[in-house]
Order: sequence, then structure tokens, then C-alpha cells
Amino acid sequence: MTSPAAAPAFPDLVPDLAAALPELRGKLTANAPIADVTWFRVGGPAQVLFQPADEADLAYALAHLPAEIPVTVIGLGSNLIVRDGGVPGMVIRLGRGFTDIAVDGTTILAGAGVPDVKVARAAADAGLAGLAFLRGIPGAIGGALRMNGGAYGGETKDALVSARAVDRAGRIHVLSLADMGFTYRHSAAPEDFIFTQATFRGTPGNVAEIQAEMERITSSREATQPIKSRTGGSTFKNPPGQKAWQLVDAAGCRGLVMGRAQVSEMHTNFLINLGGATAAEIEGLGEEVRRRVLETSGVTLEWEIKRIGLPA
Repeated sequence: MTSPAAAPAFPDLVPDLAAALPELRGKLTANAPIADVTWFRVGGPAQVLFQPADEADLAYALAHLPAEIPVTVIGLGSNLIVRDGGVPGMVIRLGRGFTDIAVDGTTILAGAGVPDVKVARAAADAGLAGLAFLRGIPGAIGGALRMNGGAYGGETKDALVSARAVDRAGRIHVLSLADMGFTYRHSAAPEDFIFTQATFRGTPGNVAEIQAEMERITSSREATQPIKSRTGGSTFKNPPGQKAWQLVDAAGCRGLVMGRAQVSEMHTNFLINLGGATAAEIEGLGEEVRRRVLETSGVTLEWEIKRIGLPA
């Protein structure tokens, strides 16, 4: 069930875009519902959803897209709130043309649309240690690159060799690890870069031991996170030297409900759609948690979940 309040349709840009982009091979969809590709299952439509065929198709589209049309990128929707009014402009989602994985010695080449868990499994099958942490991140490689995704003691920066990206003008860039400017849950790569591919390096390891580590991560997630609920990834970043969930708990927010949204009883750094919640209810609950944490601890929590689009 998606958000109960249907957002009004945007003006249809597809005919004009199709005329301006005659060599486009990917798919353009007007007023595309995108709530169902997000884990929260909320939010309004994309004015235009573009699913490029491959990197060259993406570069062509960006090079010829009118400058006044905003561009937003979404991945697997695990760490995302789409607001109820929908997302104006072009929303880009990398699909089939960005899901290849190739192992070559100790390196792994992965498209930006590949789920993190699949890269972890490919590394394990190849006997490469150092990438098991990706099993604990419920997203795709593009998101891991954008925010230095990490879990269970590992971060993207620990394994990345290089990344490919296309900028808003359609130019292709290859970035080294240093170019990425990784810090905690952040990359310094320009905001308009759309990542298309990553190269990782592992170290030779024991297949059974790597698989056992991944099973421990899986078991830990199932025991401590509400992964069977309509939820997102971690809602707030951990402040330096502190845990966001502890601050939320200390502020008395465990189980807090706003409309049809709730702070998880299991793990207080997760918000839950109880069924039929609006994006406004989920985001509003998050803001109320931030207010209470600031009031009780003096700490201003930063959102880790990305929020896009317009209010209803």
C-alpha cells in the first residue's frame, strides 16, 4: 500500500524530451509512481523517470537535457523518503545496464546498480576478504559511493580503488579513492556526479571464514534491526563519539508514534511505516525525534536518510 494521498500529476515532459533526445535508448516514463521502489513505500510520482540503457546512454541524456530541468538520482530506495508531492524534473534510476559484476584476481568491478550484498557475495565466492561489511548495507553500490556506506566495522573507503561517474554535462570521470574525499557517511565528489561503476580490491582469504562472517552480519541484522518492517536504513548519522540510537532512546522516543509512523521498538535509529503512512508523517516523526534529542542532550542529529521531492 502506497501513500493514501495521491499527488497531483506534473505536466508531461516526455514528448518534448523524446524530441530533444532522438538517440535515447533508455526508457522515459511520465508521472511515474516511485513509492513502490522505496522501502518506506511512500511518496508522490517522478515527473519523468529515466532508466538509462547504459553509461553511454546516461551521458547522452545528460549532455542534451535542457539545463533548467532538475535531475535527481535514486537507487534501491532503502535510505530514502520521497515526499508526498512527488519529485519535479527527471528522476534517474540505474537498472539492468548497471548491474554487472566481474572478478579479476583481487579486484571486483561492479555497476552502480548492483546491490551491496551481491558484491559481498561475489567477493566471498572468490575468496576475497575485506568486503563482507557490504552485506550489512541495504542499498546499491551507487549509494555506497555517494555516502561512504559502512556497517559492521567496514566502510566503502576501506575497499574502493576507483569509481566512474557522469556529470550533469554528460562528461565521464574516473575518480581515484583520494578523489572521492571520503569522510563519515559522506563523499566530497561533486553533487552532480552520477556514479556508474566502482572497482574494489579485496585480500585473499578463506572462503569458509568469509562466508561465516557474512552469516554473522546477517544474523546480527535480523536480531537487532526491524528489517521485516517498512523501514529505511539508519535514520540519523552517529554524532562524533556517540550513538544516535542511544540519544534517541534517552530522549524517550522508543516506540514514539506520529500518525501511521513509528520509531522502532527494536532499534531506535529506525523509523517504520505502520501501514498507510504518508511521507510527511515519517519525516515529521524524524523531526520530532531531532527536537527531543536536542532538548534532552544538546545534540543536533543529522539526517542520514535522504529526503527528496516536494511536500503535498
